[in-house]
Amino acid sequence: MITFDQVTIEYDDAPEPALRDVDFTVEEGELCLVVGHTGVGKSTLLGAVNGLVPHFTGGTLYGQVTVDGRDTAHHPPRELADVVGMVGQDPIDGFVTDTVEEELAYAMEQLAVSPATMRKRVEETLDLLGLADLRHRALHELSGGQQQRVAIGSVLTAHPRVLVLDEPTSALDPTAAEEVLAAVTRLVHDLGVTVLMAEHRLERVVQYADRVLHLPGDGHARIGAPADILRTATIAPPIVELGRAAGWSPLPLSIRDARRTAAPLRARLADRAPAPVRPSPAGERPPLLTARGVTVTYKSLPAVREVDLDLRAGEVTALMGRNGSGKSSLLWALQGSGPRRAGTVKVTDPRGGARVDPHAVSAIRARTLVGLVPQTPADLLYLESVGQELDQADTESQGTESARSILDRLAPGIGDTTHPRDLSEGQKLALVLAIQLSAAPGVLLLDEPTRGLDYGAKAALTGIVDLLAAEGRAVVIATHDVEFAARAADRVVVMAEGDIVADGPTTEVILSSPVFAPQTAKIFAPLPYLTVGQVVDAMPAAGDKGTAP
Repeated sequence: MITFDQVTIEYDDAPEPALRDVDFTVEEGELCLVVGHTGVGKSTLLGAVNGLVPHFTGGTLYGQVTVDGRDTAHHPPRELADVVGMVGQDPIDGFVTDTVEEELAYAMEQLAVSPATMRKRVEETLDLLGLADLRHRALHELSGGQQQRVAIGSVLTAHPRVLVLDEPTSALDPTAAEEVLAAVTRLVHDLGVTVLMAEHRLERVVQYADRVLHLPGDGHARIGAPADILRTATIAPPIVELGRAAGWSPLPLSIRDARRTAAPLRARLADRAPAPVRPSPAGERPPLLTARGVTVTYKSLPAVREVDLDLRAGEVTALMGRNGSGKSSLLWALQGSGPRRAGTVKVTDPRGGARVDPHAVSAIRARTLVGLVPQTPADLLYLESVGQELDQADTESQGTESARSILDRLAPGIGDTTHPRDLSEGQKLALVLAIQLSAAPGVLLLDEPTRGLDYGAKAALTGIVDLLAAEGRAVVIATHDVEFAARAADRVVVMAEGDIVADGPTTEVILSSPVFAPQTAKIFAPLPYLTVGQVVDAMPAAGDKGTAP
């Protein structure tokens, strides 16, 4: 169905080809998972399937890419639209209508599908992706995860034979991600749809893959069975890292198989308490932000309901909950830029110690109280170079440390002349963090910072968060990434329908919820292990590595 025949793709301004001599075939009805670190060419490879590369992006394609017998070099994207459906990393970039229902119908209108068939498919897709209650909602009013589901649905209604998905679950909560992946799996097994999917959160998808295509970073590609490729791949989910550390063979890829394989190890670790993931801060920590009765509504619809919250110095809080639960609305209300119908927010001014409401002061002063990095950090980048962005931040903030020195601590090696749009997702995040931190706020809010980040970049972000907490800042991270929360957070707050329904230490909250539990916790339950590192540290010096029965 999809064939790459000695494909090399070069861009004029790049020193090396994005892809080099790539050769593979994906058969009809196969789900192929594309893995690799950020910036290795995954999006380029996906774009070549529907002709966006090189017809839209430019560059030079050598070799041949064929989809259902059509050569993409001679068929632009519009001539492949009936065969290939593609969902990009940022769903809102692909929207062309105003409401959910209209967006689901748009692709079918362009393909001249009959009105009766269109209506039937729209209803099926609304039910399939849990969008029925949102059918008349404006797209710009939806949460990031809801927008992601609409983008996937708008492609599914056209019934393509090939589905190309670029990080389809990056903005989804664990339950919504499972629903979307279950729907994709049904398309593969029941209808024979061919799926090519790139995803950084491999713990969610690897068990569904028929084969894995690994891009190691040198332009080449390796394809094979998931267990074979991931055993030596430079990127792997926690379940694979655990299997490597324990020496399990065959390598388990699902929680069920891993629990069976881990039974002997689980028994040996039963009397060993895991080391804490994060050191406990010493002494009583003063609250830097106090929120009482915070309420946010949109057109009389409540998004946040009378929330009380204290954020303490040196504490990292993970804010979790399903899509649309009110996480982003709460963050914007705490920062002062977002609407707040009722309630109070008081923040300790790091420059004088006074308690100030960020909503009641100027935007410039509010930045010195609470910094916020939105779901798409690039929204805050509008100048032509990194140097200009940093200089502008220094001019507006007048802090004690320059934005450049902060950026060099967070992500060294980013030149002043680089255009912000040319940075990787992790570098964009570091740049926006440096801009926000140049104002020296005592409280920092991060909204879905792990979107688009691979495991290495997430580890680097964990180090950044640790540094910020060590400096005495209060850090809040709104995230659906349970693996990241398990490693980075001291405390977890769970929201549902605008209310806080759980608030406590990370281990306590995560282990009590099968939805928010990381892979390691599920494998070793009821033992209180959250990360692979904890398990490795608890293994005895000998006797815990070996072949699975």
